[in-house]
Amino acid sequence: MTKITTALLATSLAASALLADGPILAQKTQRDVTKLTPTSKAWEYVKATTIHLYPQTALTMNDRKANELNAKAKAKEARVKAIHDGKNIAFLLEWLDGTRSIQRGYRSDVYADGFAVQFPVDYRDPTKLPYIGMGSDGRPVVIHLQKAVEKVYEPNGNGDVSMRQNILSKNAFGDDTVEFAQKVGALAVKDYQRSFISEGFRSMTEIKDGSEKFSADMKYGDNVWKGTLVRPLKDSYLNLKGAFPVAFAAWDGAKLNRDGQKLLSGWLAVKMVDENGGEKLVAELTAAAKGDAEHGKELIEQNGCTGCHQISGLSPASYMAPGLDNVGGYSTAAYLRESLVDPSAVVVPGYNRNAHPSAVWYNLDHGKRVSTMPPYPLDDKSLDDMVAYLKTLKSEVK
Repeated sequence: MTKITTALLATSLAASALLADGPILAQKTQRDVTKLTPTSKAWEYVKATTIHLYPQTALTMNDRKANELNAKAKAKEARVKAIHDGKNIAFLLEWLDGTRSIQRGYRSDVYADGFAVQFPVDYRDPTKLPYIGMGSDGRPVVIHLQKAVEKVYEPNGNGDVSMRQNILSKNAFGDDTVEFAQKVGALAVKDYQRSFISEGFRSMTEIKDGSEKFSADMKYGDNVWKGTLVRPLKDSYLNLKGAFPVAFAAWDGAKLNRDGQKLLSGWLAVKMVDENGGEKLVAELTAAAKGDAEHGKELIEQNGCTGCHQISGLSPASYMAPGLDNVGGYSTAAYLRESLVDPSAVVVPGYNRNAHPSAVWYNLDHGKRVSTMPPYPLDDKSLDDMVAYLKTLKSEVK
């Protein structure tokens, strides 16, 4: 049965692949969506969109084993559904995973499967969206993170260390032991869902004041994870209407995925059915790259890009600049173009602190990071060609 279900999902993903070039359609319903879970029957009536999640290869972790496990990682197909009731919106993300990895509270070397959903705070100009890796200076994002965890006890903020004593050390017998076990069980943190506001790796801050009212959940079965996120369309951080960008990420704990070691999408357009607006954003995020990719490759080599950036087949890993192997999978054309003409607009974090001093990829100017990459004042056609080539840099989908 497991093989049949897995095969059916894989077939379904392939059959809906044509939808990947269009927006995610958020269907309208008159019913309250806030109670939807990964197993709600209502999802059967919502159209799915296939997306691709690419290995994050701009930077590498200081973990040899994790890097080895993910050295040949491929992109993965996932399926997204969205539905809204005019006040709240719900997303369902489905992806294949051959292992169920749960975060253990007593292990520091075991990592959880999980997923995240990211929204830009300001998306009025779709050519100036935040950096896909948790935002960038002046371009904040809201991130919802859900992990698969077992019961976790202290530290839970209550200071109830005494309740974690072995029952044999307690002066309790009979019904008292049952009561003690129930009290201990009530103290456990049974879910891991967090919201963050971020303008890049160094600024990611958990939102703890209750202003982000959302719910998330994930269920595993038949080698498939299903994750849901339900949140308001409008709150103190976001105002989602008409059409808006969204991005997804997934972690595979069996491959030691955590933090930046993950699979992620680029910015994807969500179009709210029966609502006006957002046509420019949808067009920007779904348009095919224009330009001559072959000529763009020549320009990349001629302008010395491979002297610092790693592109498999063209240059080895130098760790002098972010790797570009999957940049075409999770970057918009507008971001790539901006990076060529104004490299300091977004300085990608993750510089190898062990690198030689002559190999830094940014300098500090009055506290602001300035890229050591020079701007490229090229003509529009050359820029289009280079962007077209960079958009081809992505892993094959397994």
